[in-house]
Amino acid sequence: MMTENKIKRIAIIGPESSGKSALSRALAMNYKTTWISEYAREYLSRIDRSYLESDIITIYKEQWELESSAINEAHKFLFIDTEFIIGKVWYEHVYNKPCTYFDNMIKQYPYDFYLLTFPDLPWEADPLRENPGKGLYFFEWYKNILEEHNLPYSIVSGIGDDRLQCAVQAINQHFYGS
Repeated sequence: MMTENKIKRIAIIGPESSGKSALSRALAMNYKTTWISEYAREYLSRIDRSYLESDIITIYKEQWELESSAINEAHKFLFIDTEFIIGKVWYEHVYNKPCTYFDNMIKQYPYDFYLLTFPDLPWEADPLRENPGKGLYFFEWYKNILEEHNLPYSIVSGIGDDRLQCAVQAINQHFYGS
């Protein structure tokens, strides 16, 4: 149950096109607080080339900075669209090797709660998306990492308002026991 005044950081993670951004925005509105969008979209849209290994790390360092400065604007909760587990999986999937930066950040800065989005929404093409048809594959990878690190999480599913209500129920259950 939530008793202290510390802002609780809730990470929304999941496969591409599983509604992370829409859910983050809707949760922030529901709880009258702020959220941090996925910085990778902004960064990758600005570069005029294919991304490099170093770009992925740069993206997540900047994501962390944005999150660190936004914590002061939040009220009770700060919702984060994408975090280090997604960076780890992205990096390892593309380059087929581990990255100590992500492993260290996951261990050093765990979030208070994770919402893992189930890939039950239709996949939507997007110039920045690379993995159509692999939603369950990535979902299981994220789930395994959450469990490996014993991190508190809940799976979010459903379409439209049902998805938001699933997330709200999980948050309320985790933090308030109701």
